[in-house]
Amino acid sequence: MSSGYGSGGQGTWDDRRDEPTRQFSGYESGYAGQQGPGEPPREPRPSAPAVDAARLWAAGLATAVVAALVAVVGTLIVRAVLRIAFNGPASSGALGDSRTVLLCVLSAVAALAATGLAHLLLLSTPRPMTYLSWIVGLATVVAALIPLLGSAPIGERVANAVIHLVIGLVISSLVAGAGASARRVRPVR
Repeated sequence: MSSGYGSGGQGTWDDRRDEPTRQFSGYESGYAGQQGPGEPPREPRPSAPAVDAARLWAAGLATAVVAALVAVVGTLIVRAVLRIAFNGPASSGALGDSRTVLLCVLSAVAALAATGLAHLLLLSTPRPMTYLSWIVGLATVVAALIPLLGSAPIGERVANAVIHLVIGLVISSLVAGAGASARRVRPVR
């Protein structure tokens, strides 16, 4: 009975510990990265949200450029193709007047604000992209409804509302995608 497992007889773990296939770091003090003998057991560490801020803000800047260009393209379509005097009188040309520049700047600012909101939500909420989609979506609905309440001709009001809606959808989709790709989970130390 003295030849059983661990009794020093043939085939025990201690006899084969020097074999290359049996050697690994941390054998004497437990597995690598785990507690050693005599140490109290460690609790699993929770994961903390981490955001690749450079990636998120680079995408936010790109989204701002895209949103401004969508405003320009929308203005061109409404003024040149549909022949609606949107963002200035008909004599202002295909791009309109300074209101087109204002629309482009405000579109870019809205994209940067959505990026800032995404960054904040990524750091603080459990389902950040869901909250971002709801917030940006509702803000887009408000931005699209406000022009319909004005006193301009109905064609201008509808064109303005549609352009605001498209800009909001572009911002929402691009910033949500950027936020999802910038999110990573890291262990707390």
